[in-house]
Amino acid sequence: MRSLMRNFRPRLIVPLLATTVVLVLGTTTATAAQTSSTGLARALRAEIDQYLATRGTAEHISAVSVRVDYPGFKPSIDETVGTTQYGGTTPVPRHSEWQIGSNTKAFTSVMLLQLEAEGKLSIRDTLGTWLPQYPAWHDITIQRLLDMTSGIPDYTSQAAFVTAVATDPDTVFTSDQLVSYVANLPVGPAVYAYSNSNYILAQLIIERATHDTYAHQLTRRLIVPLGLRDTCYAPYTCPPGTADRMATGYFANAGLPSLFGTPMPPLNLTFAQGAGAIVASLADLTTWERALYTGQLLPPRQQHELESLVSTTTSQPIARTSLADPTGYGLGVGQATTTATGTVWTYEGQTFAFRALHIYDPETGVIVVVAVNSSVSGEQDNLSALAIQALQTVQDSNVSPSGTPNDRTTG
Repeated sequence: MRSLMRNFRPRLIVPLLATTVVLVLGTTTATAAQTSSTGLARALRAEIDQYLATRGTAEHISAVSVRVDYPGFKPSIDETVGTTQYGGTTPVPRHSEWQIGSNTKAFTSVMLLQLEAEGKLSIRDTLGTWLPQYPAWHDITIQRLLDMTSGIPDYTSQAAFVTAVATDPDTVFTSDQLVSYVANLPVGPAVYAYSNSNYILAQLIIERATHDTYAHQLTRRLIVPLGLRDTCYAPYTCPPGTADRMATGYFANAGLPSLFGTPMPPLNLTFAQGAGAIVASLADLTTWERALYTGQLLPPRQQHELESLVSTTTSQPIARTSLADPTGYGLGVGQATTTATGTVWTYEGQTFAFRALHIYDPETGVIVVVAVNSSVSGEQDNLSALAIQALQTVQDSNVSPSGTPNDRTTG
């Protein structure tokens, strides 16, 4: 039953494709850029068609979506293939909404960092200050919650939680109930260890510091200011009709055979909350990621804190990732370095029914987001390969901001 512990946790991209990336010089005319954009859209659609054809059965998916967004180049490219149900015939809506899983964690981190910038707390405050009802964790800082070095166990790997979900996937959980699954367990060492419990506690701190609900703070601070019209915190703020814009999501983790292939609730994400309960369109997700990584949401000090990394291998602070130390975790954000992509910001979120992965290339400003409608165990998950392939296709095209030549070369 421990196989469930991967749900709504990230899978930072790894060196799956060891190819040299050489970007082709293209014509500078606007007409040529538009032609290239059309060709790029066709190429990306072919890639997700192929992914669905080759991975549909293994990953129990019926829908795949990709979005590519350039700074200063419109329109963005959106392509979606497949059907709303596994084995069905109804085409999935082009502008679907998806459970984005642990991509939610960056929203939680940003709100805490905004509160720090407002002088309402410090990420160096301890849980003893904000959540004294958990005395065993009194000396753990907010920062250690956010960078996954708290040592607090992950509630999603606890047998009692797994049993509750397996018995009734539509179980409604409270945040206190989620924390209760680990409240009496020993604290581990202060090393990197991914735990969704950290972000439920972070959610509780936001609510304590603001005397408000997480849902309202999320809407007021981030969703409304960024104009994220197709983003909601499920089930609390999702408007009527949200589920109609979603493909059916499936549990496809072979570690729990009783649930394999089961359609999961589209909007009851009470099991995830501040760790993974946001539903969004890929258009909104790219808007969010661009604001996140370009400093639109935080003052410089807090932006630096957001992007301060610990190595997922050594648990030591690192300035940036490298081929020798390829994955790092910040405060709800992830960075990876591969020969195929260079150094990029990336995160894969997974719920019990969906996966959504983004890559942001800071050198070009390109964002690639891909999403599918199932959850799977790690060995079955090829979504990072699809995202890397899409990024390389974009880089190899001659589409670039404002129709100018794309002359970046890495290797």
